[in-house]
Amino acid sequence: MNKKVSIGIKVFFVICGLILVVDIFVLFYQKSLNDKKRTFFESLNSYVTYRDSYYGIGSNNINKNSYEKATLIKYNSNYKKMWSNSLDTKYNSTFYQIARDDQNILAVGSYEKNQEENKSSLRTALFVKYDLDGNIVFQKDLQILGNSKFTNILVLDDGYIVVGQSIYPNDVLGNEQSGGAIIIKYDKKGKILWQKNIGGNKSGLFNDVIKDGKYLYAVGKDATRYGVVVKYNLNGEKIKAVSYAKTDTLGFSSIVKSGDHLFVVGAKKVNHDDEYDHDIDGLIIEYNQDLEKVNETVYKDHKNGLERFNKVIEDSDKNLVVVGHEAVLDQKKSTKKENAYYYKGIIVKYNRKLEVLNHKVYHENEDDYFTNIIEENNLYLVSGYHRYNANHYRPFFLGFEKKF
Repeated sequence: MNKKVSIGIKVFFVICGLILVVDIFVLFYQKSLNDKKRTFFESLNSYVTYRDSYYGIGSNNINKNSYEKATLIKYNSNYKKMWSNSLDTKYNSTFYQIARDDQNILAVGSYEKNQEENKSSLRTALFVKYDLDGNIVFQKDLQILGNSKFTNILVLDDGYIVVGQSIYPNDVLGNEQSGGAIIIKYDKKGKILWQKNIGGNKSGLFNDVIKDGKYLYAVGKDATRYGVVVKYNLNGEKIKAVSYAKTDTLGFSSIVKSGDHLFVVGAKKVNHDDEYDHDIDGLIIEYNQDLEKVNETVYKDHKNGLERFNKVIEDSDKNLVVVGHEAVLDQKKSTKKENAYYYKGIIVKYNRKLEVLNHKVYHENEDDYFTNIIEENNLYLVSGYHRYNANHYRPFFLGFEKKF
């Protein structure tokens, strides 16, 4: 091999090496740009306690395909993550609510069951029973009208009451009467014992359910911006239903019994002609057991804020404690065509007369959302998630003293 050929070969390999280095740099640079555009999130939608541990549910998209994955998480007594178990679904999935049944954890939510649902952004309702180590005992799903989800679960001695929604996709019209807000009783092995529905097949939704003696009370909405409370007997027969106009598009979110009365929370639409809910207030309503309205009040913290209550509990002092969030108009980021908001967490304590005893607004990050609350060790332990920079969300626990 002559000297010129040898030099030529060396130059060729040097050029190839430089091209490879440039290609690698471009790939990493493009990935960096994509990561800046991509939203990374972990949510904590609800949790339960067990001995010195906490089990939480939600979803995250920390995976190579960026799919949302329904996740069960175990935390220790210091709220540090011990392990997490993402559901093995091919496409997107999430959990909305959790419950504990002795040595088992129950989670409900929704998932994209197949490629068709993934392409059409549709969901199938999902119910999973775990043991305390995160192993699946059984997994059940339900599809009625094309877009379905389970939002909450109640544990009974002889089974589980699961509530949610199954509605037509936006581009489908039909007269099928089996959808809308759904309530189902499963036995302990996951067999359906009875199944009922109410409300519009394009909008009906149940968000919560409680048992009071021989009756069940489910809350949600029966039509767009019409909150609903429905009373059933334990066999699923409807006793009475009452509607409330007008709420936001989620309707009533949570219900609790305090004394002989029921208290439901959500958000009230201030301007009935406002198509896009630009002004809503946190709402709490008192009903008697015959679903006659006794009292109501609203909460507004900010003139340009959209307040909503997500969860209500009765504490050991027989007061009502509510958590939620408010969306405040961001003047700098809003445009003439579109409003931009930032979110604050809110916690409010009422007596049974619905008089405010205390309230606090929490805003330590770019966005803060409160999702659930439990009273424990003389604290109100709140779960939620926050946005701590432009495109990253992560969950948190936050303890408030009872005198907050």
